[in-house]
Parts: sequence; structure tokens; C-alpha cells
Amino acid sequence: MQILLIRHGESEADILQVHEGRADFELTDRGRKQVRAMAEKVKKDFLPEIIYASTLKRARETATVLSEVTGVPLQLEEELMEYNNGVQAGLAFEEAKKYPRPVHLHDRYEEGESHIEFCMRIETIFSKILAASTQKRIAIVAHGGVINCLLRSFFHMPISQDFYFLNGDTGISLLEIKEYRKVVHFLNNTSHLDADEVLKSF
Repeated sequence: MQILLIRHGESEADILQVHEGRADFELTDRGRKQVRAMAEKVKKDFLPEIIYASTLKRARETATVLSEVTGVPLQLEEELMEYNNGVQAGLAFEEAKKYPRPVHLHDRYEEGESHIEFCMRIETIFSKILAASTQKRIAIVAHGGVINCLLRSFFHMPISQDFYFLNGDTGISLLEIKEYRKVVHFLNNTSHLDADEVLKSF
């Protein structure tokens, strides 16, 4: 089975310079253009048989466009939502500094979830998706933090926060699970965006 991991396009939070997480922002006009380019690329080169997606607006809209362009069915999964950052969600970066950053993996922002809880949530839904899927290629449309957890799960890595997999707007990763080994075809491919778009995605 091949697994496409796709990050959503640019959201309004990127323009407003606020923390996103569970804050439910929509895509920007630029983000919608990014998504359209990504969808055409996936249709041409990596057509999946089913799309799973987070229910948050920025990912849901990304996945909906992908579904419409490719004609592939879409299944929304609440468990694919981004890290629950509690009271920090939607706050400007400076304002959010009044809330101490969690120190330990079991710590959390008020009204949020710990890093351990987040990773276990993503591990669980990933396991369920893989167990239920009979397709040769599936797509998962989600968020940067979610994709990091999915990659850690795929690689059997610890849940430590000592490293981070960079994912640009509409970045595409292609993984494969074979009978005797796992294959990484590529990570964070943004070649469907023009040079200026690629540079602005980081």
C-alpha cells in the first residue's frame, strides 16, 4: 500500500501571525491556488483510491478540492485534527507567550492535550486507517503536526520533540508499506508550486 501525506494550503492564520492548532481558520486565496495546483499534480501522478482528512476547515477544504479534481471519495476523520493547543489557539504570537510552554511530554496547555496524548491519538487513527484500507494507494490530508506524528509512526521513532519534519503548504510525501519493508519515495514535495510559492511556503 502507498500512502500520500498531504498538508493543507496556506491558511488565514499564517497571514494573521497567530497560533493555529485547533483554531479553525479557512484557506487564503493563495492557499486555494496552492491546493488546486497540488490536486492537479496528484491527479496526474499519484491518484489515490480514497482520501482521509481532518475536519478542520483548512484541511477539509484542501481535501474537498482534491476529491473534486480527482473524483476520489473523501472520508472525514475528527481524529486527524491538529494538536489541541487549548488556550493558545488563535492567539497572536506575542500574546500567547503569557502561557508557559509545556516542558514535559505529559504537560499540556490549559484546555489542551499533551504531546503524548496527541501522538497516541494519531497513532490510533493511523492504525485504524491502515487496518480498514484495502486500496493500493490512499491519501491523508492533514496538518504539519499530524504529519509529523504519522511519519514518526511509520518510522517507528520515539515521540520525542527533538526533531521536526518540515512540511510546506500543500507539501506531498509518498510512503509505501511492502510485505518485507517500508519505502520512502519522497517527503515534502512542493514541485507543483512555482519557485516563488515554494520559497514563501517555509
